[in-house]
Amino acid sequence: MTTIDRGARPDLLANCADCFGLCCVALAFARSSDFAFDKSAGDPCVNLDDGFRCTIHPELRERGFAGCTVFDCHGAGQKVSQTTYSGKSWVEAPQTRSEMFAVFPIMRQLHELLRYLDEAIRMPGAASLRPELERAEAEVEALTESSAQSILDLDLDAVRAPVAELLREASRLVRSAQPQHPRGKRSKRVGPGADLLGADLHGQDLRGAELRGALLIAADLSDADLSGADLIGADLRDADLAGANLATAIYVTQLQMNAARGDARTRLPSTVVRPAHWAR
Repeated sequence: MTTIDRGARPDLLANCADCFGLCCVALAFARSSDFAFDKSAGDPCVNLDDGFRCTIHPELRERGFAGCTVFDCHGAGQKVSQTTYSGKSWVEAPQTRSEMFAVFPIMRQLHELLRYLDEAIRMPGAASLRPELERAEAEVEALTESSAQSILDLDLDAVRAPVAELLREASRLVRSAQPQHPRGKRSKRVGPGADLLGADLHGQDLRGAELRGALLIAADLSDADLSGADLIGADLRDADLAGANLATAIYVTQLQMNAARGDARTRLPSTVVRPAHWAR
């Protein structure tokens, strides 16, 4: 099994043992192929026990909860539980319930930014941007350490915009070092925000491609070379990654891999683990 790169910040990995089951309570979901029943925001999932543990965790997919297996809070759950609320749960302090549940999704977005910044800081190709990236990381980190009310008052768009620009520039530097596409230019249909729903990209040379925000649901990326490709925000639900090379792809998250399909031949970045449900 692939192991997480411990050069990455461990606090940006979900640690359910230190969380008050926030993803299982604060968030809503609707009955679908991903969830077996409807649940309103703020209502505890019936599968959550008194110790904030999922009673069917090993069987989530088999029991109709595939959506739970692709969720990743990037460590926001334990940050809210142990830092923002000092280890006192919404059960112990019911007056904090609504506020805590509102803080959680905001914290998750802040931790997602930290996760991308952490990766960018560690990319050799973006070394020239490291001071700016580290400064941005410190600023976002300070926001995650602030009070619940301060977090609720945040203008997330204002926080996200300068970070997004830095991440984009880091991506440009890394991708520019990739070998040139053999035909001299990328296909017009491949690019930021591209609609590649169900696209046949089998065996394609996508080295250094900018696929940020691309719609790749159910796309065939089997045996494709995604070395140095930027996949930030790309929707890879049910995408076929069998045999694909993502070893040096950038901004790849565990959530994306959990939502996709791959096999033992799929080469992954060291920052994610091979999902248990993938073909062997």
